[in-house]
This record gives sequence, C-alpha cells and structure tokens, in this order.
Amino acid sequence: MPELRVAERCLDVATATNLLDSLLAGGIAVPYSCRAGSCHACLVRCVAGELHDGNPEALDAAQRQQGWRLACQCQVVSDVQVEVFDPQRDAAPASIHSCDWLSADVLRLRLTPQRPLRYSAGQHLQLWTENGIARPYSLASLPGEDPWLEFHLDCRQGGAFASAARAFQVGDGLRLGELRGGALHYDPDWQTRPLWLLAAGTGLAPLYGVLREALRQEHQGAIRLIHLAHDASAHYLAEPLRALAARHPQLQVELVCAAELAAALAELRLVSRQTLALLCGHPDSVETFARRLYLAGVPRNQVFADVFLPHAR
Repeated sequence: MPELRVAERCLDVATATNLLDSLLAGGIAVPYSCRAGSCHACLVRCVAGELHDGNPEALDAAQRQQGWRLACQCQVVSDVQVEVFDPQRDAAPASIHSCDWLSADVLRLRLTPQRPLRYSAGQHLQLWTENGIARPYSLASLPGEDPWLEFHLDCRQGGAFASAARAFQVGDGLRLGELRGGALHYDPDWQTRPLWLLAAGTGLAPLYGVLREALRQEHQGAIRLIHLAHDASAHYLAEPLRALAARHPQLQVELVCAAELAAALAELRLVSRQTLALLCGHPDSVETFARRLYLAGVPRNQVFADVFLPHAR
C-alpha cells in the first residue's frame, strides 16, 4: 500500500487511488472545481516519487518540470510526497480596487495586481482569498485599456468563494493563481467574418472582454451578441452593451430571458459559412447554444466554447 506524504502527514492509500480523493479523505484541504483538468484549482507539487498522470497535456512543460501536477488527474501508484499549492508562496499578490453589485446577484470585482499582469481578453485566473479559498474566474477587463483586472462573480448559487466575496472591502488582499487561456479569444484574422457571441449568466464576462477587443481592433464583420439571463433584472451589463451598440453599427445586442431563448435561437440564420461563434456559461446553456448552431449550419471547428462549472463546495 503506497504512502502519501504531505508536509508532516503520512497517509496509507490504496494503489491507483485518485490523488485528490486521497488528500481530501486524509483531511488535507485542497480546492477543486471541475475534476476534469480544466480549472487547475487542485494544483500540487510532486517533490518525491512519481504519480501516474492521466492528463499530462493539461500543464505546460515548464510547470511539469517544476513538479506541478493536477491532483484530480493523478493516481497514487507508489510512495510519493507532494506539497499542496500555497497561495502565500506560489500566487501573486493583488488588492481590491473596487467591488460593487451590478445586479442583485452579480458582484463586479476589480483588482490591482502588485505586479503588472500580461493577459489576453477571454482568459481566466485562479483567485485566492487570504484564508485559502480558491475559485477560477474569467477576466472581463480589456488589457491595455482597463487599469485593473475585472471579474464578474455570480453569487446566486453560493459557494465558498462567493460567500466570502460578499464581505470583500476595498483594499483587501487577494492572491492571483495561474493565468489560463481557454477557448475564448479574438483573432485579428477574423476582421471581416461574422461573429456570434452567446453568453448565459456571467458567461458574459469573458465575451464582454472579447467583444471590446474586437471593436478595438475595428472588426468589420457583423457582430451579434445574445445574453441569456433568468429574468430581465439579471442582464447586468445591459446599459454598457447598449452603449457599445449605439456607437458601433455592426453590433447587434439581444437580451433574452429563459422563456424567450428558443424563439431567439430559432432566428439565428447562417448568412455566411465564415461565421464564428463563441459560447460561454453553464454547461446546459452552452449545450443548448451549440445544438442550435449545429442545426443552423455553423461548422464545428468555427465554434469556440468555455463552460462555467457549478460550485463543487
């Protein structure tokens, strides 16, 4: 039976047991979210021994050389020693510039990093509270234009980070974990192509950044943005989006509620096989969007999607 060492703790675990499950069962606090190797919340460093990594491509070569592994993707197959990610040691400091409610459920969080952060619209970051609560969030800010890092936190469903965020104050410290690039981005080569942006809830956050990047680069093709919300009050960026549409005639903004979604999606008509679609939100909503796009004839390799997974704890 392999030994799993974490700091001063030594755990006996069954061979081929999932590392994340073993750590949690042993009372070791490890944040996690997706369990699929996407969110990178469960980073640990392997300092002695070897793990069987079922998804080595999830981390880049430099991270793997430093010993980093995703606990959810690894199995304990022999004696091994790991270090849990320590945000005080391994994450970059930042402070809260401002936090305000855009709707009853969406908190806008703006952070000032201690050191400048290079990122692209559509990427996401792992955020850590000072007492070790972690959650990945997409960036809604636009690099080179916004002087802060902006995130839109959906607090409707709760979760440890969202609950902690309700007490955030200007000047409080947070930590910035790994910067990740998902499927959402803007490519300058898309300049003349029709662009559809479909967002559910705070899935709008990264698409808001991508939209503004497209407009900053003077995108010439038609842009159609659909935001799905549970009711009219939850269209938390309605006014900024309408203001953008007023300034940019190529942009069409549609704000729809759940009862109106089927009719809105039925109106999607493909006028060009060059159309690109970017989707973001809850997995069920993204699946609904993707199914309609398939029926509308958008080629699969022209659909880019990120999903916001439910809170794991």
